[in-house]
Amino acid sequence: MRKLQTQGVHHITLTGADRQTSIDFWEGVLGMPFIFDQPNLDDPDEGHLYFDPGDGRLITIFTNETRTAVHKRTPTDPGCVHHLAFNVSRASFSQAVERLNERGIGHSGPKDRGFMDSIYFKDPMGLLIELACYRFEPPFGCSHADVMIEAHRIRVARGDHHIAEIHLADAIEHLVTARQQSLSSDRSPQDPY
Repeated sequence: MRKLQTQGVHHITLTGADRQTSIDFWEGVLGMPFIFDQPNLDDPDEGHLYFDPGDGRLITIFTNETRTAVHKRTPTDPGCVHHLAFNVSRASFSQAVERLNERGIGHSGPKDRGFMDSIYFKDPMGLLIELACYRFEPPFGCSHADVMIEAHRIRVARGDHHIAEIHLADAIEHLVTARQQSLSSDRSPQDPY
C-alpha cells in the first residue's frame, strides 16, 4: 500500500454570497488580489471567483446573485470546517483591532496562543476567519513546521501544558546547532564576562 503524498494546499473553495459581497470581503477586507473569474463549471447559476491569499495558492469562492450575507456562524458539527487561518505579519496583526473596528466588524480581540497570536472574526457567510501571526522566524533553511515539531518535542519532554516562547527559542537553538556547522569544539553556552 502506498501513500498519495501531498505537497501543500492547492486551493480551498468556499460557498460565498453574491459576487460583489465576496469581492468586497476577500479583496476589500483581507487584501487578497482578485485574480480571475469564471462560471462554476458544475453549476451554471454560480460564479467562481479566485483570490490569492498571499502565497500564490488559491482561495476560491462560489457566488450566486440570489445569496446574501447571513453573518450567522457556520455549523461546527464534526466534519464541518471550523475556521480558516491566514498568516499575517506582526505589523499587520498590530493593526487588526483598529482596522476591523473601523469597518464595524466584530472580532475576538487578540488571543495568546503561545507560539502565535490570533484574532477571529466572521466572513459574510458566517465562516470563522483567523488572522494568525507567528511569534518566531524559523532559522535559515527551516520551516515553521520544523520549529513547531521540535518545540513540541521539548514541551512534551518537560511535561509542559502547551508550547510557549521558551520552547520555541530552545527549538530554534537546537535546529541551528544540528544544521549549522561550527569550527568550535564546544558549542555549549559560555560566559564571556
